[in-house]
Amino acid sequence: MTEFFKIDSRLRELAERAEADCQKPFARISEIETYNNEKVLRAFIDNRVSESLFAGSSGYGYDDRGREVLDRVWSQIFGTEDSMVRHNFMSGTHAIATALFGVLRPGDKMVSLTGTPYVTLNGVIHGKGVGSLEEFGVIYEELPLLDDGSVDYDGIPDAVKGAKMAYIQRSRGYSTRPSLTIEVIKKIFDIVHEANPDAVCVCDNCYGEFVDKLEPTEVGADLIIGSLIKNPGAGIAHTGGYITGKHEYVELCAHRLSAPGVGREVGCTLNELRPMYQGLFFSPTVTASAVKTAVFASRFFELCGFEADPYFDEPRTDIIETIALKTPEALCAFCRGIQSGSPIDAYVTPEPWDMPGYDSQVIMAAGAFNLGASVELSADAPLREPYSVWMQGGLTYPTAKMGVMLAAQSMMNEGLLSL
Repeated sequence: MTEFFKIDSRLRELAERAEADCQKPFARISEIETYNNEKVLRAFIDNRVSESLFAGSSGYGYDDRGREVLDRVWSQIFGTEDSMVRHNFMSGTHAIATALFGVLRPGDKMVSLTGTPYVTLNGVIHGKGVGSLEEFGVIYEELPLLDDGSVDYDGIPDAVKGAKMAYIQRSRGYSTRPSLTIEVIKKIFDIVHEANPDAVCVCDNCYGEFVDKLEPTEVGADLIIGSLIKNPGAGIAHTGGYITGKHEYVELCAHRLSAPGVGREVGCTLNELRPMYQGLFFSPTVTASAVKTAVFASRFFELCGFEADPYFDEPRTDIIETIALKTPEALCAFCRGIQSGSPIDAYVTPEPWDMPGYDSQVIMAAGAFNLGASVELSADAPLREPYSVWMQGGLTYPTAKMGVMLAAQSMMNEGLLSL
């Protein structure tokens, strides 16, 4: 290793040992990366992507070929009938809310089969005085997870009886339950389709794109949603999100994003098409870097004496790694170390704050080229027990690995990590 950063020799030795232990999972990640790169390249070639598509449009954005071809490329990659990929989505939460309001109507029942969804959806579902689903007469129910955090498969048939939508969240969010593998997602939706063939199967796919060879739409999901400042934007897309799946549902979502009766025929793309295309093209490799970073961090912090989940040699289904740091002091020191190894705003000191959409103070390290882009190395957590940190991202594995080591060094400097 170089000496551009002051890292204790003991931490460097542990990092070398961790990296050696990770060679087998790294090989699996590289195989998936190659597969997905070829899948993406095939879609670009088949849909005749050209320089002329990057020009963008202004005003109403009528007849924007770049927008239309990007949707087709997306659909080929994700194995779907239709897609809507737009810079207009402000976040993953916005894209999910658009899908929920697009598909559901007053009196419909939505059932979450993976317990309580991510905290930012609380306002979308239950908010008072803000036009939430409940205020529009949508019935919301959820099937609790089992004590070990796994899905209650036996409870699914009764839970989806009479439901218009069966909803799942692929990643763990701010919880310690396991993220959903493609095999688990297939099993859930197989049960739903048998118990209630009319239910629309929807998956929040944030953090999961290109981590595996298959996507949820290839194993039973009718609609999946995600953010372009996570995996599929590769740190290149400036903003945005996507909805992809069956044509009838994507079309309904388009009328919700713009206006009823207008749908997808409008929406200028400004100068955002090139970074969205380019981000998608780089996404399998950037995602692989993020997964390798998570695997390395898992093994490295295990060697440092902390519990990490998933275990370094487990198959991956998203880019998130959870590390149990046990105290608020260790949590904040970890985030300060991650920030100090960021290419942007490394000199900034993260502090807990009242982040919009969250029910407790959150500390976030995110020195990113695109503000809040969690496919770039970031770490965040609510300041509450068990004081675990959720780490994700890494545009390049070598720089992200250094960020992880700086997190440990920060804890060591403050007497919160001893070897």
